[in-house]
Amino acid sequence: MKKIRGEILKKFLGCFLLILIVTGCGKYNQDDVIKDLESKIDNNYYLEGNLEMVNNDEVYNYEVKSSYKKSDNYKVELLNKSNNHEQVILKNSEGVFVVTPSLNKSFKFQSDWPYNNSQIYLLQSVVSDIKNDNKKEFKKKKDEYIFTTTVNYPNNRKLVKQDIIMDKNLNIKKIKVYDENSVALITMNYKKIDYNPTFKKNYFSLDKVLESSLQKEKVKQVSNIEDSIYPLALPTGTKLSKEEKVAKTDGERVILTFDGEKPFLLVEETANVFNEFTIIPTNGDPYILQDTVGVLGENSLNWTTGGIEYYIVSDVLNQNELIEIASSINSIPTMK
Repeated sequence: MKKIRGEILKKFLGCFLLILIVTGCGKYNQDDVIKDLESKIDNNYYLEGNLEMVNNDEVYNYEVKSSYKKSDNYKVELLNKSNNHEQVILKNSEGVFVVTPSLNKSFKFQSDWPYNNSQIYLLQSVVSDIKNDNKKEFKKKKDEYIFTTTVNYPNNRKLVKQDIIMDKNLNIKKIKVYDENSVALITMNYKKIDYNPTFKKNYFSLDKVLESSLQKEKVKQVSNIEDSIYPLALPTGTKLSKEEKVAKTDGERVILTFDGEKPFLLVEETANVFNEFTIIPTNGDPYILQDTVGVLGENSLNWTTGGIEYYIVSDVLNQNELIEIASSINSIPTMK
């Protein structure tokens, strides 16, 4: 009798194990994944990755290093891989800063960044996007877990959804952000995530950021602009009405006036490299525009690339329209 019971028990255990294997023993559901991600980002973290952005068939690549210290301390280091142009977005108790070491300057914001829209390189933002989407999709593959969620990019209407791809240990490996045609316009490949980093004293201070910016590219200050650059995208019924070039102390400035249904002003001028580090208070938010981080205000957009500083301002254009115009200025003028 005991022998029969033993055989029955063996068969039962064998069937039970088979059922566990077939049904995916150890697999996570979406609630498990969310809880795991939340627990990981509750304290400090440090991550590295590559950011790829596509704009008008041009591809821009950044090396990204993101740091977070509980609570509300963020540092995002962005290195343009094509020209070694380095910028740092910093948030600490003093405010939000966009530091450009090569120009020896920083913009200072009173901003809700990084909480005011999706941030593909910050884990808090990724988890927030997952939790806030009641219609999110969750898929299990052999060695991957994938969340598909909507995104919150209020200043870029093209971006509508994203895939958040994790490995079998729930580590984020890649995030792809798509337009309405399911074309990936932003991709972040995660190379490393440390959930227990140790940050040195004053790591999130502005002074420390300047000290640690060792990859400063030496920018030769441009003194002349030979050719103005015109936006390829203009609002319907708007055209260039006036162009004026004026001299300034250390270079030149071109003022382009566009009139019509949606008038705006576009200023292009040689960028100044400050002798001493300078903080410029400004209204707006940091915004990654093609190959640089700019300043997006309520009715203006300011950025620097190729030794030229660009500034668009309008009383009637919204932020999406400002970005569309700026994104169409993708050439560097001939300079002497």
